[in-house]
Amino acid sequence: MPQLRIALAQVDTTVGDLDGNADLVSAWTKRALAEGAHLVAFGELTLTGYPPEDLVLRRSYVAASRAALHRLARRLEDEGAGEIAVVVGYLDASPTPAPAVGRPAGEPQNTAAVLWRGEVVARYAKHHLPNYGVFDEFRYFVPGNDFPVLRLHGVDVALTICEDLWQAGGPVAVARAAGVGLLLCINGSPYEQGKSHHRDELCARRAVEAGAPIAYVNLVGGQDELIFDGDSLVADAAGQVIARAEVFTETLMVVDLDLPSGAEAGPDGLVTGPVDALDGTSMTVTRRELTTEPLPAFPARPPALAARPDPAAELYEALVTGTRDYVRKNGFRSVVLGLSGGIDSALVATIAVDALGAEAVHTVAMPSVHSSAGSVQDAADLAHRQGTRHEVIAIQPTVDAFHGALEGTGGLHGLAAENLQARVRGTLLMALSNEHGHLVLTTGNKSELATGFSTLYGDSAGGYAPIKDVSKTNVWALSRWRNAEAERRGATPPIPEIIITKPPSAELAPGQLDSDRLPDYGILDPVLDDYVSQDMGRAELVAAGHDPAVVDRVIRLVDLAEYKRRQNPPGPKVTSKAFGRDRRLPITSRWREKPTQ
Repeated sequence: MPQLRIALAQVDTTVGDLDGNADLVSAWTKRALAEGAHLVAFGELTLTGYPPEDLVLRRSYVAASRAALHRLARRLEDEGAGEIAVVVGYLDASPTPAPAVGRPAGEPQNTAAVLWRGEVVARYAKHHLPNYGVFDEFRYFVPGNDFPVLRLHGVDVALTICEDLWQAGGPVAVARAAGVGLLLCINGSPYEQGKSHHRDELCARRAVEAGAPIAYVNLVGGQDELIFDGDSLVADAAGQVIARAEVFTETLMVVDLDLPSGAEAGPDGLVTGPVDALDGTSMTVTRRELTTEPLPAFPARPPALAARPDPAAELYEALVTGTRDYVRKNGFRSVVLGLSGGIDSALVATIAVDALGAEAVHTVAMPSVHSSAGSVQDAADLAHRQGTRHEVIAIQPTVDAFHGALEGTGGLHGLAAENLQARVRGTLLMALSNEHGHLVLTTGNKSELATGFSTLYGDSAGGYAPIKDVSKTNVWALSRWRNAEAERRGATPPIPEIIITKPPSAELAPGQLDSDRLPDYGILDPVLDDYVSQDMGRAELVAAGHDPAVVDRVIRLVDLAEYKRRQNPPGPKVTSKAFGRDRRLPITSRWREKPTQ
């Protein structure tokens, strides 16, 4: 059987940086060439960055993408990399004539190109366009119906893009009908907890359906709210995962494959004809020869099957990756956050230090008269353990000045007086940001955001929210995991144990505890998960075993807090449904889940 050495380049791109992304492709192609690879593949929309969102709607951006692709093809040839087939994602436009009745030519397409000997020798436009969760591809792209098959060193290779694997039929069915020897899928598949195992099952199932090995390459790194974990893999034709790359790291996975000869797959040359895609459409198969003769036999390397980290380690690394890339890609060199001595700010500080280094993390304790001496000391202890640049700014004089200014209006009482403290802290952090160029990290978790347990222009003020999609129970779990990981390495645990074990409190009033206003987090978080992530109504929540009184209380809190969430900063998506681009509910709404329903 013919052999191919393929390389899957798991790289971290930046949206809009066409030249920088082209540099990445060039550099990693040279690495693949040095490893003796015959084909190297990069992720979805690598050249433009993914997802480019409404940049796609600018004709100038489409034109720039196409021009960058042709420059890249010539550059690779000039750099001595013309004899390795390079598969790269980019933004293109639909061809003339129009792809469908009623649709104009020149609409954007999510496309993969094959670069060879200085030319663009094939293009494949994504066929299945996702339109759920964080994906809006029906808004941006038109589907492609062409299915190029390339003969490379005697093997017929076909292309797919991300969602083409997640939907039955379509390109996978075409691949089997066309008799391809290798199905290559380039991806921009965002991380979420538990998704990696679904990918394994999916690729294994599709490989069996295609009757050919599947090579799956994914992006890595953060882009706004999205995090890409890499997790690139190869599954053989029997559905066995035989190679896997490490997660959350740029890497080149090189795999040697024995593949069926293209001679059995169909005639050489240009062949077009409709093939039933099993999804109500047809696709046109076009064959092109790059090199027809198989390579001389070479010693095959054993494939590497990287182990995945445990769930807590994987989640923590996702948060670190998202924070690091958001700060770095947006041009910030340092961050600042309020360090209260509580668990949330402790975890955010730890994530920031692991992402950026202690020298780039500024922590500020801002005690009021209600702050306990223990909390101030706990914050100082954490800062000392981690080496952050820490300072203490007492806020009571500023709070008193506000109260004095408002005496003529009757003054502030109760919740208004409590929130004033949070807003003074938020103002001080934003002032430090303006003065020194720090990015302000907010410290609210998903449980708080869900229930509105935060203060607008106070603890919710900032530029990035590292744990906004992490429940309170997971905040504790991650903090314990991070300390245990430090102990395993023989290092000092970064978070003082007292911070993890003491009852949570905003310390905005004497003796205040979170449990005064919220159900116990062990009860609250499962209700929130079912209501927010699973979209259960009241009757379903009660049927699932949740206490009806707690359900009614939680629903009311979540629904009333929608206007607050719209004003929260972005943060990394790590669950199946994060607040923001995943979950879009009207602020103004009279729909309420009622007990009688």
